[in-house]
Amino acid sequence: MIPFLDLKAPYLELKQELDEAIARVVSSGWFIGGEEVDQFEAEYATYCGAAHAVGVANGLDALHLALRAMDVGPGDEVIVPSNTYIATWLAVSQCGATPVPVEPDARSYNIASALIEAAITPRTKVILPVHLYGQPADMDPILALARKHGLRVLEDGAQAHGARYKGRRLGAHGDAVAWSFYPGKNLGAMGDGGAVTTNDPQIADRLRVLRNYGSRVKYVNEIQGYNSRLDPLQAAILRVKLAHLDAWNARRRAIAQLYQDGLTGSKLTLPHVPAWAEPVWHLYVVQHPKRDALQQALTDAGVGTLIHYPIPPHLQQAYAQVGWRADAFPLAHRMANEVLSLPMGPHMPTTQGSQVLSALLRSVGADD
Repeated sequence: MIPFLDLKAPYLELKQELDEAIARVVSSGWFIGGEEVDQFEAEYATYCGAAHAVGVANGLDALHLALRAMDVGPGDEVIVPSNTYIATWLAVSQCGATPVPVEPDARSYNIASALIEAAITPRTKVILPVHLYGQPADMDPILALARKHGLRVLEDGAQAHGARYKGRRLGAHGDAVAWSFYPGKNLGAMGDGGAVTTNDPQIADRLRVLRNYGSRVKYVNEIQGYNSRLDPLQAAILRVKLAHLDAWNARRRAIAQLYQDGLTGSKLTLPHVPAWAEPVWHLYVVQHPKRDALQQALTDAGVGTLIHYPIPPHLQQAYAQVGWRADAFPLAHRMANEVLSLPMGPHMPTTQGSQVLSALLRSVGADD
């Protein structure tokens, strides 16, 4: 069986470094905040080219608290992609605001910047693009729209650690970037974790207060905050992995290139990479009109796959009260029925990639 992702292999590769980092935290007796968190925040901010990084408990909190730091609340609207993981929408809803979906670009899967302006209303406060599957969204037109209409831009970078847009790493193109360190991410912890990077000192300060019960001085609470702090054990683990992130992303690129070369001319729709994008291939996603049958054929051949994502947010039960029809966002709906994520990871042997190719080509054949 070729697994979709091997989460044990990163530990085995870095066992000594990770064991030492874990032991360092345990022996310190400091289990909330402290030097490990401070050091990771400084190192990750530098890596992202941002002035500040603020660690939080998970990726959803990173999105939610970043929106709160931008004063998003009831009555406000936030523009989101129709094609994304539901966490992007949930963060908006948790603020009491309304997610306003915009369809993706059919080739890149990311939000179509040309469609955003039509969705802007007097209640719009933030544009929230997602760098989906590890590929940057087209930020320049989004930022130009935000400046034109006086809006904030919060990027969802949960799948794009290390990706570059026009030669510059993601981390501070907009007002802030929310990150997840869920174990399966390109930069993954051994549990939950998240962060927000920004060049705005006011956003960073507000985040630090919000994540800590609304307090910057113990037992003095300025606002009604949250308990959402990056664990020092996870921070220490992330510090070790951060040093290897670029090398691991390079391994992902090699697998993606193997797929891209081997599947060109097949009956699959392959990912399109614009000239200005340097993706990090969190996922390698193909499309096929008979996706479910293809997935079953690959399962039978011993190839693990996943669907990202089988139900678009507008059709989830969590948003049933809005009453969207299935065809309200036809591109997102079609993608949910056709996309398939192939095995991908920095510890995947080339031989396994070749086996995936063989199984795929046996299943779908080539174009006539």
